[in-house]
Amino acid sequence: MKELRLGTIGSGPIVLSILDSIQRTPGIRLEAVYSRTEEKGRTLAADYGAKKVITDLEAFLADPDVDVVYIASPNLLHYEQTKKALLAGKHVVCEKPFCTRADQVQELLELAETRRLFLIEAVPTPFLPNFPAVRDALNRIGRVRLVLGNYTQYSARYEKLLAGEVPNVFNPEFAGGCLMDINYYNVYLTIALFGPPAQAVYRPNLFDNGIDTSGVMYLSYPDFSAVLAGAKDARGVSSFQVEGERGFLYVRNGSNGLAEVQVVSEEGEETINLQPDANRWFYEVRAITGLIRSGDCDTAYSLLRDITLPTVAAVERARKAAGLIFPGDT
Repeated sequence: MKELRLGTIGSGPIVLSILDSIQRTPGIRLEAVYSRTEEKGRTLAADYGAKKVITDLEAFLADPDVDVVYIASPNLLHYEQTKKALLAGKHVVCEKPFCTRADQVQELLELAETRRLFLIEAVPTPFLPNFPAVRDALNRIGRVRLVLGNYTQYSARYEKLLAGEVPNVFNPEFAGGCLMDINYYNVYLTIALFGPPAQAVYRPNLFDNGIDTSGVMYLSYPDFSAVLAGAKDARGVSSFQVEGERGFLYVRNGSNGLAEVQVVSEEGEETINLQPDANRWFYEVRAITGLIRSGDCDTAYSLLRDITLPTVAAVERARKAAGLIFPGDT
């Protein structure tokens, strides 16, 4: 297949990480940048060799030189922009959280399937070489009794929130908050390993504007419970641990990246790391590029159906019950 030509929506730090990985990945290049601010768009285009900067979204999506659209705009815009891109005949890679509502995920999945377009949520987890190691290690620790996940990352934008500004990541009008950002990784990994939970409950720490800056998600399964903490307003050590009757597995640095897996069981101890490249986005970009170029839409559809859909459903159910209501919620 010909080289994929990528168009980007968004200019935050995650976009730079993805574009750094694209520069290292054969078969794909940055073709166009969409930005509401031309100056910001031109800076991004110059840094990564894009030919075009487009400030009109409709014109961007109509560009015949763009094959794949990568969406990394504020959370609330993901659904609308993904739908428009699919209707324009583009393959789409959309950042997490894919949508704010489960019915939106289902609608977009059906639209992509009908048009036979590639559609996937940009979460590195299922593409990381250490992910199968985590999944396989579950067989060695016996019946699972407890899952403990913590993703703590003090945000510089929290400082702005304290100073009176409202960055998008902490703005309810853009579906911000800790659960929709870093704690989403904990929920995603838990569901990727164990499937949809029977119940999902969220206990947030709320700021004055009603957004969660940290909180704890509880997922209930028939035989065990998962306690998943996330914080953008604190400092701590991130980790992910699964405890079973015959042992445990411990993921260093937590659910986002799966940096290293320690397995301790009755058989002994083993430390596994199949990821020589520390850049987790490189594995994601390489895998997704390969899937698109080979025409393998079905793998992407399966990930959306089996992991993204139940993850969004659990997060939606829990946040609404906790009083975190976003524009467009029904």
